[in-house]
Amino acid sequence: MSKQKLSLQEQLLKSGLVSSAKAKNIKTDKYKQEHLKRNNNIAVVDEAKELVQKTLAEKVERDRALNLHIKQQEEQKHLQAQVKQLIELNKQPKDADGLAYHFTDDNKVKTLYVSEAMRDSLIKGRLAIVKLGNGYEVVTAEVAIKISQRDATSVIVHNELGAETEGNKDDPYAGFEIPDDLMW
Repeated sequence: MSKQKLSLQEQLLKSGLVSSAKAKNIKTDKYKQEHLKRNNNIAVVDEAKELVQKTLAEKVERDRALNLHIKQQEEQKHLQAQVKQLIELNKQPKDADGLAYHFTDDNKVKTLYVSEAMRDSLIKGRLAIVKLGNGYEVVTAEVAIKISQRDATSVIVHNELGAETEGNKDDPYAGFEIPDDLMW
């Protein structure tokens, strides 16, 4: 018994999935398309091929958008890590027994206890308050500027340098001292 390779058409006919008339019609349609293509240079539209190309183009576009989104998230994580490292390396020691310095964060009044020298530096803009996780730390103005370049929402209080001295020139009440019980 010799083994012969049967064409797909012959296999379908033998199994009974396609009738001989249907197979003949398919064969003649294919022959006509080939004949038209050869003689008239008419490009026969292959709908399946176009659908595959369209689907591939859409997939490439989705992948590109997803990769861009992932890249932006990684950059954001990298910036957050830089901010955290800057704060951890440059935070100033707080004084639990010091003066209360009040500031607002997200429309809520917060309190941080610092020494009198730190409080004056905060007011004059030489120091700044930054947010680290759920807590607050005091850093120098230069570090606060570096942090705000990476994430402006992390810097909570940073007064401008020299704002105090410029305001004193025109202030009619500059000669009057504020009583201690009015400081908040």
